[in-house]
Amino acid sequence: MNKILLIIQREYLTRVKKKSFLILTFLTPLLFAAMMILPAWLAVHNAESNENILVIDRSGLFAGKLNDSDKLHFSVRDISLDKAKENFYKSDYTGILYIPHAPEKENPVLYFKKQPSVVTVQKLETRLENVLREQKLRKALGVSQQQIEQVKADIHIRTVKRDETGGEEAKHNQISMALGMFLSMAVYFFIFMYGVQVMRGVIEEKTNRIVEIIVSSVKPFQLMLGKIIGIALVGLTQLTLWVVLTMIFAGIGQSFLTSRLPQGPDARQLMTQMMQQKVPDSSAVAALAANNAKVGQALEIIGSVLSLPWAKILFGFIFFFLFGYLLYAALFAAIGSAVDTQEDTQQFIFPVTLPLILSIVMMQFFIMNPDSQLAVWMSIFPLTSPIVMMLRIPFGVPWWQIILAAVLLVATFLFMTWLAGKIYRTGILMYGKKASYKELWKWLRY
Repeated sequence: MNKILLIIQREYLTRVKKKSFLILTFLTPLLFAAMMILPAWLAVHNAESNENILVIDRSGLFAGKLNDSDKLHFSVRDISLDKAKENFYKSDYTGILYIPHAPEKENPVLYFKKQPSVVTVQKLETRLENVLREQKLRKALGVSQQQIEQVKADIHIRTVKRDETGGEEAKHNQISMALGMFLSMAVYFFIFMYGVQVMRGVIEEKTNRIVEIIVSSVKPFQLMLGKIIGIALVGLTQLTLWVVLTMIFAGIGQSFLTSRLPQGPDARQLMTQMMQQKVPDSSAVAALAANNAKVGQALEIIGSVLSLPWAKILFGFIFFFLFGYLLYAALFAAIGSAVDTQEDTQQFIFPVTLPLILSIVMMQFFIMNPDSQLAVWMSIFPLTSPIVMMLRIPFGVPWWQIILAAVLLVATFLFMTWLAGKIYRTGILMYGKKASYKELWKWLRY
C-alpha cells in the first residue's frame, strides 16, 4: 500500500506544480461564472450598439414611418447614393440604408463603417417588413394606422415545471441547453485530457525503460493503479478549485448585476423569492416588466438559473467526471502498455473512445429530446453515461436514473480495471512487437 501511495504522490505533485495546471485552474472558473451571469447581464445591457443611419428612400413608402428607438436613429434625406457614399466617412452616420424603388423585388442595402450586430440588422429588417405589411393592409382592407396599432401584440411565454407534489420551478430551456452542453463537453475533454496523460506516461516510462526498474520494486497492477489514482486526484483538485472559485466569481457577478437593477420593494421581493428557488408571483413579474421590460426579463433569467437542480448538477458532474475518467483511464493505461510509440495507439484508441465520440455527435438530438428513450438509455449505459447524463441533468432527471447510471458505471469501472490490469501486466514489458487484437486476447487469458 505504501508503494502505491508513493506512486500517487509522484504523479500528483509533478502535475499540480506545472504552470499550465495553475493557469487553467484559475481561468476556467471565470468562464463558468460568465456562463451563469452573462445571459442576465445581456438582458439588462442590450447587445446592440448605437446606430445613426442615413436613409435614402427611393420607394417613398417609408417617409415618417421609421421612428427612432434607444439604439437606432434614422435620418431620411433625399440625396443621391453616390454623394452619400462620398461623404460617408466625413459624416457622423454609422450606416447608409438604401431602399430601392421596389424593396420587395430588389433588396435594400446597408452600407456601414463598422460591422453592425446581428440584432441591429434583424431589427432593421423587421422595421421595413412591418411598414410594408401596414401599407398592404391599408391598401387592401382600408385599415387605419390606429387600428393596425391596436391589433399588434407582444407575447412572451414563461415556462414553469409543475411536479406531482404541486411544486413549481421556473425553467429557461436555453439556459439548460447551454449548461448541459458545456458540462458534457467539459466531462468529454476531462476524460480525454487526463486519460491521455495516463497513456503518455505509460508509453514514456516504457520507452525509456524506466518501467523495468519500477516493476522490480512494485507490481505492474500497483503501478497502473497508482498512476490512475494520482492523476484522478489532480483532476479532483482542479475540479474542487473550479467549483469554489466559480461560486465566488458568480456571487460577485450576481451582486454586481443585482446592484444594477431597480432597488424598489418589488424588485427586492422578487430577488428574495428567486434566491430561495421559488417561482415569483406572475402578476408581480408582469407589473415590474411593464415598467421595465429588460428588468423583468433579467429577473426571469436569474430565477431560471437559480432554480436549476444544482445539487444534482454538482453531484453528477463530480461523480461522472471521476468514474468516467477512472473507467477510460484504465483502458488508456492498457493501450499505453501494449504499444511502443504514440503513433501505434491509433488502432486501439478509436474503438475505445467510440462511445464518447458517438455521444458528442448525437448531442444535438439529445438536447432537443432530453427525455427520449434513446437519451434515457444512453445516459444509463456506462460507456456513454458520463456525457449523456450530464447533458440531461440540467433539464431535470429523476434520482433513480442517476443512481442506476452511477451503480452501473462503478461496476463497469471495476470490471474494466480488472481486464486492463491483465493487459497491463504483460504489455508493460513487451518491446519491439506491435500488439494486435489477437495478441491482446491472449494476454487477457493469461
